[in-house]
Amino acid sequence: MARREETEAERLRRIAILNARLPKKRNIAQGLLRNPAGEVLLCALTYKKEWDLPGGVVDPGEPPATTVAREVDEELGLEVTVGGLVAVNWLPPWRGWDDAHLFLFDLGVFDGELDSARFLRREIADAHWVDPRDTGDHVAPYTSRMLASVAGWTPGETLYLEDGTPAGAPE
Repeated sequence: MARREETEAERLRRIAILNARLPKKRNIAQGLLRNPAGEVLLCALTYKKEWDLPGGVVDPGEPPATTVAREVDEELGLEVTVGGLVAVNWLPPWRGWDDAHLFLFDLGVFDGELDSARFLRREIADAHWVDPRDTGDHVAPYTSRMLASVAGWTPGETLYLEDGTPAGAPE
């Protein structure tokens, strides 16, 4: 017996049911921006105590690379070129948040001055260049682990991390 082709309306109804039932995962896009001394840029945020890498939550329908460029422009007043994907980091639930995927992009080297007058003050209290070895004093534990894991990153390589460490690595 031949299978009946579903109509476009039937196909869209089936997809709507699946979209309503399947899990949705929060996606975060952040950037690794360095200065010529090799320090990384960390943002002091107005809404949490830990500093964080520049970036933010990916809007529905927005590619993560677009998100990080948009967020850095909106929040820090910097136009950046988004390079390769450094890592994808699965984050387990933390402090009431569900699990998420974090996409970490290479933003290259910035050889200029940060203009704090351009910061989006409702989100960015300040920004700091920090030696990668000293970031653990300022960031959430998963960010510290992620930065340690990508310390030897080679352009063109993409790491897969879980909670900041290479998948399958001992804790």
